[in-house]
Order: sequence, then structure tokens, then C-alpha cells
Amino acid sequence: MKNQTLLLILLSFISFSSIAQQTITGKVVDVNNNPIAGVSVLVKGTNIASSTSDKGDFRISSPQSNQLLVFSAVGYQTQEVAASQSELNIVLQIADNDLEEVIVVGFGTSIKKDLTGNIARVKGDDVEGMPVVNLTSALQGRAAGVMVESNNGKVGEGVKVRVRGSGSLTASSSPLYVIDGIPIADDGISSNALADINFNDVESFDILKDASAAAIYGSRAANGVVLITTRKGSSGKTKFNFSSQFGKNSPTRHREFLNAEQYVTLIREAAINSDHIDGIDPTDPTDYEDSWLKYVEDELTTLSGHTDWQTLETNTDWESLAYNKDAQTKIFDLNISGGNDKTRFYTSGNYTNQDGILIGNFYERYSGRLNLDHQISDRLTLGVNFGISKSKVKRLGEDNAFTTPMQLVALAPISPVRDPDGNLYNTPVTSYYNGLIELEEVDRATESLRNFGNAFLDYKIIKNLTFRTELGMDIQNQTMNYWASPLSESGAGINGFGESQWYKSMNYNTNNYFTYKNIFNGVHDFNATLGMSFQEYTEEYVYVAGQDFPSSSLHNLASAGEITDGETTADKYNYLSYFARVNYKYKDRYLFNLSGRIDGSSRFGVDSKYGFFPAVSAGWILSEEDFWNSNSTFSFLKLRGSWGLTGNADGFGNHAHLGLYEGAKYNSQSVLVPNQLANPDLRWEKSNQIDIGIDFGFLNNRLTGELDYYNRKTKDLIYDVPVPGTSGYDIQTVNIGSMSNEGVELVLNSNNISKGSFRWSSSFNLAYNKNKLTKLDGATSMIPGNDGRFMNSLILGESIGVFYGPEYAGVDPENGDALFYKEDRTTTNDMDEAGNFIVGDPNPDFIGGFNNTFAYKGFDLSILLQGVFGNQILNGAGAFMSSGSDWFDNQTIDQLDRWQEPGDVTDIPQLRFYYGNSASASSRHIQNGDYVRLKNITFGYTLPTKTLQKLRIDNARIFVSGVNLLTFTKYTGWDPEVNSDFRDSNINQGSDFYSAPQIKSWTVGVNIGF
Repeated sequence: MKNQTLLLILLSFISFSSIAQQTITGKVVDVNNNPIAGVSVLVKGTNIASSTSDKGDFRISSPQSNQLLVFSAVGYQTQEVAASQSELNIVLQIADNDLEEVIVVGFGTSIKKDLTGNIARVKGDDVEGMPVVNLTSALQGRAAGVMVESNNGKVGEGVKVRVRGSGSLTASSSPLYVIDGIPIADDGISSNALADINFNDVESFDILKDASAAAIYGSRAANGVVLITTRKGSSGKTKFNFSSQFGKNSPTRHREFLNAEQYVTLIREAAINSDHIDGIDPTDPTDYEDSWLKYVEDELTTLSGHTDWQTLETNTDWESLAYNKDAQTKIFDLNISGGNDKTRFYTSGNYTNQDGILIGNFYERYSGRLNLDHQISDRLTLGVNFGISKSKVKRLGEDNAFTTPMQLVALAPISPVRDPDGNLYNTPVTSYYNGLIELEEVDRATESLRNFGNAFLDYKIIKNLTFRTELGMDIQNQTMNYWASPLSESGAGINGFGESQWYKSMNYNTNNYFTYKNIFNGVHDFNATLGMSFQEYTEEYVYVAGQDFPSSSLHNLASAGEITDGETTADKYNYLSYFARVNYKYKDRYLFNLSGRIDGSSRFGVDSKYGFFPAVSAGWILSEEDFWNSNSTFSFLKLRGSWGLTGNADGFGNHAHLGLYEGAKYNSQSVLVPNQLANPDLRWEKSNQIDIGIDFGFLNNRLTGELDYYNRKTKDLIYDVPVPGTSGYDIQTVNIGSMSNEGVELVLNSNNISKGSFRWSSSFNLAYNKNKLTKLDGATSMIPGNDGRFMNSLILGESIGVFYGPEYAGVDPENGDALFYKEDRTTTNDMDEAGNFIVGDPNPDFIGGFNNTFAYKGFDLSILLQGVFGNQILNGAGAFMSSGSDWFDNQTIDQLDRWQEPGDVTDIPQLRFYYGNSASASSRHIQNGDYVRLKNITFGYTLPTKTLQKLRIDNARIFVSGVNLLTFTKYTGWDPEVNSDFRDSNINQGSDFYSAPQIKSWTVGVNIGF
């Protein structure tokens, strides 16, 4: 009887437990009815948790009926649902909160809320449709601490990007660019590799700025990493989107130069002043023959060609002739996307055609893309991301070449453009080579064919453990053909000149890694990555030159009567890497990250081939704490900190550690001669960086932001140092010093108004950075600049490339002499007695951007302001164009304010022909480079639904977009965004030498979806 009673009690307990324990099953999908895998399902208030399968299915047991289930997933809004029935179908909405946004972190993803490092994101939708060629130009002003600067306004040419300052002396200071997991190459005849990419295909740009975020890329990450993710398809209806744009391009600014009357007046005045210095009165007929005035007036007669300078018959505006007055932009883009629950695709085609603002400058690109992924089974998914482009650039000479159109401004306004027969005048009628000849007598073009893409395979080994393998290729074929007729500068005297260059590179990369994700007891979120990577880059280069062409109709080098030069090279380098990362989150509030990467590079000696690059970071989300519920001020608050070590192994050649030999002729014999001094101790540049940050949100996250402090210390800087001539070599590549970059970044994002049909949101970023050189070679404290008209120097304790040289002290009001400061701060008119001082810094103190977007019913408006502050610019051309008529170059209009008589107070010295009254390099031509620019404004209108239904299309939008529309600056040059291309480097910054202004562009466009 006792046993029967116990059995009855036990059966009753089991029966009661079965009734109380509720099993809930169901499926989780997105708004397009696509299943979502890996969704966390948690019984609120307990440790009972589960997750969805690849098909979105879930199963979980709840101890009580009607308990709340919490569904959460990266990139989706968290949803709480009462377990009121045994089967639930859940639809998760895309997160509209920036904190839930999915960020690419390198070999994985994370939601922004869980980041412990600093990653800036720019969405592809934010820059889509901007009428610029290079995708990096579209990032300008949109990410804190990321400086984007075009060297000049030549289309299709170089753009400099710096993340948190310059990090090297002579090695690369550019970030690593990774497209869909594959690092891309930036070598070749044209170094503007990113111009080959259609940024309308880009889903997002994720910029890894601190060492914790970037250390997973180890030796490549010292200067930051830009992860570019291209668009993917989604299951559902196939969508077609077509867009087109047409527009006009013009310079952001024109400079004013002397007209014919002013030119003649000033240069004659300069000649007379020089005669007076020599004790000659040129108005006296007996002195005139030996005077500067006669020399000048005879030259004016030559310069005026068949016209009369004395009657001012000719008044040529040479600057206006440098510009293409009919420069246009044409862009056509078509993309198609769609798929089903197994296969998804995105494909696109693009045609971009942009005329440069300078005559003879032109860029054209055809590009296509196919992104495809297919789920073979519940365990296996494979896919490809493939892009191809063909581009052509009509290139111009560098800024310091007389062939570049901007140097036309140096020609005298009294010189006519053509002779009576309609032929272009050249020297001696033009004081220098007439660059217009290049347009008619020279053919120079660079063509590029590029294929880049990868294939990948994801395999789910067991629950929570996946393996991914990627194989990527970046293949370039570039050619540059140049032909110059006998009338041109290069072809004169040799019956025409031609050259041909051919470049081919193959960049092969494979990534293989395991990822384990799991949530234990509903509170321990664990994510680990372990893998390896291998990259090999090979390149070939051929150069041939020839002269003596039998006909100006024959431009191919095969027609040259004589081959005068030739060169072939082949090269390669490789990386072998192993990496690991662990992310741990406890109770959605305590965050930890640990990563490490071992890199081996062929660019270093046996003892230094490998480097280890670790990083660690942590975060604390205070707003998730129970005690925070009573805080009505902050809706989100996270503290985070990170430390990491990253490296740099790019930008100084592939074999700088080796002793190299080259073939030569000696005594009619073929011999090997040494041409590079070995350095087996050459090692990685290493950057040690800390970052401390606060992420915050107010008013239910209507206002969110980030505040970061960082300090990056780089050591073992790579530099080419001179060696004694007795060694038989000029230089040796060594590790010599260190530098630091320290700064603060602020980001604010706000939803200002969202009421009815009206919405207004803003995004603001401001970054301060201080670069400092902390060590040079041995006891060396300074390496002064040695390139003539520019003064960029390396000085211990100062920023890289500061301007160091004579300091201009103004004009002596008694005699018009240019004055300079001596070491004791007294003044002198003798340049040889002038002291040398730090007179400027090309590195900005602050960079920032401010973007506002407005929407009302079908109308939308976005306005982006971008600014740079605290830097100086040295106008090296000032010694020619603002030289007080020292020679026959035309002068800027400010020279009219020159000193003329005792008592005149001005900063323009007395005009003196050939006597160089402050024509040498000094601070006289250094100016403040601050500017604020209306970088982009776009105004659009989307047709209403009723109209679209009648037209049987899904969406249609017309818009007007402008780039570089207004610039506010005190810089008197063409454009404050400048760094002359012929000397662009880490050290040589902030220089302006006949550099073209940036392109101002207006376009009208239409987007149609169906």
C-alpha cells in the first residue's frame, strides 16, 4: 500500500510538471519572408535559451505558459512575444537604431552596440549617385579621423587617405583596402587603383581605426583598414534599378592675373627699378642701350608676335584657355537583384564618362559586377563576388611640367595664341613652351583592364561551428602609350617621340578560417575565429621608347625609325599569416575581445620575416545595468578601451633588405655590378596604439555619439639614409626613428525631427590629431628639406614635413626691400643673413564634416559640409607668379599693391626685374590652409505611389546633385585642397605648384526601379 501511494504521488508530480512545462515551436523570418538563422530565443527572466536553425525554425521549453520570449539577432530589432500558443511565427524588423547596425569587423561581423574598438561606417546609400570618379572622394567629411585629399583637380588621378594622421616617413601611410575579404593592390602605371571600382555597387565602407579593430589584419593595419562590402541579392521578386546622370564640370575657383596693360606697366617698372639699382637712367638715350628697360622692351616685341604690345593689341587670358569650358559628366548604372530561399544574386553594369576641367584630361570607365550565393544544403553555401572594369584616362603632365595646362598662366598676356596662318605660337613668342600644343600634337592615354573577385564556401561542421574558405584574385593589365609630334616639346628636333609602357599584376589571396558562436545559459555569448591567410603578388613591367617617326599619322611605336630606350622588370612578394580572435559578452553588458595575428613577409630578412601583432579590448554597457533603470538622462552608455600592436610593410619596395646586382657593360663584356646595399636587419614598422572611448545615447537614442581619445606610437620607421660614397652606394634602407599621433574624435548623430511627413536628421564629426616626430637616427635632430622652392623638413619634436626656412618680415617702407628675420629676431634684407625657423605645418589640427538630411513627403534634401583647419600651404609657384616681375612670367593681381615710393606700407616688395627681391623660398608664400566646403548637396523628388502604379514601376526619383559647390577660405591660391602631384609623399605635403583646382560638378539624374 505504501509503494502504491508513492507511485501515485510520483505520477501526479510528473503529470503536473508536464502540464506546467510548455514547448513552443515556430519560425523566424524577415520582412521579405526569408528565414533568419541564428536568432537567439530566450525565456525572459530565466537562463533557458535556444536559437533558430538555418531554416529559421526554433524549439524551446517554457516552465510556465504565457511567459515572454525574447527574440534577438544581429541587425534586427529585438522583439518580445508572449508564449500564448504552442506555435509562433515571428517577423523581425530591420534595426533602425544605429546601435543595432551590423558592422563588418574583418573575418566576421558584429552589431555596433557590441564593439569594443573604433570602427566608422559609411553606408553605400549615403554616397550613391555622387558624380565623382574615385570612391574615396565620396568618403570625404563623412568619417571622423579620416582625411581624404585630392592632390589636384585632374580627373582620374591620385587621392590621399590618412586614418588618424601619417604613420611613416617613406613607407606607405595609406590604409589597407579590402573588398569582400580580399586585399586589393594599388601598384601600376596609374596608382589610382580605387578608380576602377563602381561605388554604386558598395553596400558599406567600414573603417577600422584603432589597433583592436584592425589588429586582425596585423602587419597591414598600422594605417587603418577600409573594409568595402559590395551589395548582395535577397530572395523575393527580381528588382531592376536604373539610374542616369548628366552634368557640367567647372573649376572651384579662378585666379586673377594681370591683363596686358597691367603686365606691360609692371614689367617696365621692374626694369626701370633694376636700372636705378645699377645707377642707370633708362630714360636717358645714352644709357638706354645698356639698360634693363631696353632688354625688357625688346623681349616684349618678341613676345607680342605679329601684334603690337605698345598699343595693347593683344590681351590673352591664358588661364581661361587652360580650362575645358564644355566639361561634362555622364553616368549610367543598371543593377538587377533577386533570388529565392536557396539562391540570391546581384548583378550590375556601369558606364562613367567624366571630362576633366583641364583641356585634354578625360576619364572613361566600363564596369560590371556579379555577386552570387547558393545554399546547396543546410550545411553548405557557396558563392562568388566578381567585378570587372575597363578604364581609359587621357592624362596630363605633372604639375611642374610646362606641358600641363595650368602653366599656361605663366605666359604673357601680350602674346597671341596663334600666328596669322592659324598655327599655335611657341617659343620665342611664348616665354615658355605653349601647353596648348599638347592638345593638338600629343597623344597620351592610359588604359586599364581589371578583374577582381573571390569565390567562397561556407560549411557548417556542427551546430555553432562553421568553416569558411575564400580564394580571391585581383588582376590588372595596364598600358600607357605616348606619342609627341615634331612640333611638341618632347618630339622637337628628333622628328617625333614615342614611348609605350605595359604593366601586368596578379594579386592572389586565400583566407581559411573557423568561426564558433554560442550562447551559454542565455548570458554567456561566445564568438571565436581561428584561421590563416596567404597572399602572393606578382608583377611584370615593360618600357620601350623611340623617335624619328616618318609621318605624324603614325603613332604606334612600331613606326619609330629608332628605338632609343627599353626596360623590363619582374617582381613578386608574399605574406603568410595566422590569426585568431575571441569575443565574449556577459549579460549583454560586459564585453571582451582578444586577437592576435602572426605575419610573415618576404620583404624582410631571415631574422625579421615574422611579426606578432596582438590586441585586447573591453567594454562595459552601463545602460544595461539594473541600477541604470532610474537614469532618465542616458538611454545608452558604454565605456570601452583597447590596446593593440599593428605593423607596416608596404611602400618601400620588395627587396630593400637584400644586396642586389644589375647587368652592365664593362670593357665590352657583360658584367654584374652592385646597385643596392643589403640590410639583413631591416624589420617591420610597428604601431602601438591605445584607444579610450565613450558611446552614448540620449532621449531614447534620438541623439547618439562617440567620444574617443587615442595615442598611436610608431617605431622602427623605415627610411633611406645616405651612406659614404666610398662604399659605392648612395643610400641604404634602414629603421631609424619613431613618431606619434595623438588625438580626440567626436561623432554626433541626431534625429532632430520626425513628425508627420517631415524628417530631419544630422550627423557631425570632428577630429583633432597631433603628429610628432619623436626620434631620428642616432643623435640626429633634423633633416632639412633640400628641394629648392619647398621647405618640408624632419625636425625632432615637430610634425612630419613642417616648413623650415627663412621667415618673411614684410617690406621696408623706406626703400621697398623685402625683409627677413635673423636668428636674433632682428631684420635684414640679405637672404644669406636670414635665420631659419619653423614657419608652418602642412598637417591639419582638425578635420570634420556636418551632414543634414531632410525629407518631406516625396522630397528629400541632403547637405554635406566638410572642413580642414590648422594647416598651412606653401605656394611654390609664388616665386614665379608673385615674384614682383622678376622675369617675364605673368603675375597675380595682388602685385599691383607693390611698394612704389618711401612711406608705402604693403607686404609686396618693390618690383625688380632679375634682381629677386624675395623670389627665393621663404614664408612669404605660406598661407593659412583652413577651409570649409559645401562638399555635396542633393535634392530629389520621389514620385507618389499612385503615379508609379499608373506607370507600372516600383519607384522613380529625379534629383539634382552638386559637388564642391562653395569653398570658404582665406587661401588665395586656386584651391586649399592641394598637394602637388610631382612631389607628393609622406614628408612633402602642403605644396601648391600650378596645381589645378578641384572639380565643381552639377548633375541632374533619375532613378527608376521596376
